[in-house]
Amino acid sequence: MDRYERINALHRILKAARYPVTVPRLQEDLGCSRATVYRDLAFLRDALMAPVVGDGEAGFRYDQKEGDRFELPGLWLSSEELHALLAAQQLLARTGGGVLSSALAPLQGRVEALLAEQAGGKRWPVERVRVIPHRTRKLDEHAFRAVASAVLDRKQLAFDYRARSTDEKTRRTVSPQRVTHYRDNWYLDAWDHERDALRSFSVDRIAAARVLDAAARDIDEAELNQHLAGSYGIFSGEPKGWATIVFSPKAARWVADEHWHSQQQGRMLSDGRYELKIPYSAPRELLMDVLHYGSDAEIVEPPSLREQAKSLLALALSNYDR
Repeated sequence: MDRYERINALHRILKAARYPVTVPRLQEDLGCSRATVYRDLAFLRDALMAPVVGDGEAGFRYDQKEGDRFELPGLWLSSEELHALLAAQQLLARTGGGVLSSALAPLQGRVEALLAEQAGGKRWPVERVRVIPHRTRKLDEHAFRAVASAVLDRKQLAFDYRARSTDEKTRRTVSPQRVTHYRDNWYLDAWDHERDALRSFSVDRIAAARVLDAAARDIDEAELNQHLAGSYGIFSGEPKGWATIVFSPKAARWVADEHWHSQQQGRMLSDGRYELKIPYSAPRELLMDVLHYGSDAEIVEPPSLREQAKSLLALALSNYDR
């Protein structure tokens, strides 16, 4: 246990203690020598202004009147917690096209300084935290910040939007509801004032974003979930049915641990295959996911979805008949 962890543990022990805690007990709980216990107590009392009272014979505790109000100043994390925080920071900085890198740079510097302080100036090899983005889309940093600000400040947002499906460019004014990170990409869930309906916008297709002074219209959380999260994937619309997909024993080892939908139902079959049932609205994304598994996946129900999968597979096969 390093010094930061000992001080944090010592603080918790003294704060919870109803009676004075003896030095031998502190030695045992902190895993350190008698001299170290006294040094840590002195640091806690003199440097951090903790209300430590007592002596070496009767034991130590916090003053009853001040102890409940006292908390350690600043950021007190263990080495393991700092390591996890640094790794998480690297994940955020290296995904989303690096759009958060500049915003997170001060945090990384602070975390590295805390780690160096604990390790006597040792450099932490952050390059050993490797992040490989998969099929992420490049974001415009200004657009992303405007979207996030509008969502959190509860302000309306105006922007140019170029739909990926039609490549049509339109000017939108919306009341942002929430920003959603889905499959390594960011989406804006919002109330579209021109269309008088809820819509989801891919943030990477947003340009010329501007936060307006007008207050955003708030949509009830239950309505948002019903319209935007009730069906398979990010696409809006209420579920139109349930799909049943059966995966081969080989694929079952992966699919059984995957989260496809909040309402999914899965079970292992007696022959080692895995059956997955999920609600869906528009079939496009579901078909893409199922076909990703090739011959290891079969859509059993409904028949209409099964026929769509057969047609797509036949079309793909025809590309190789030339």
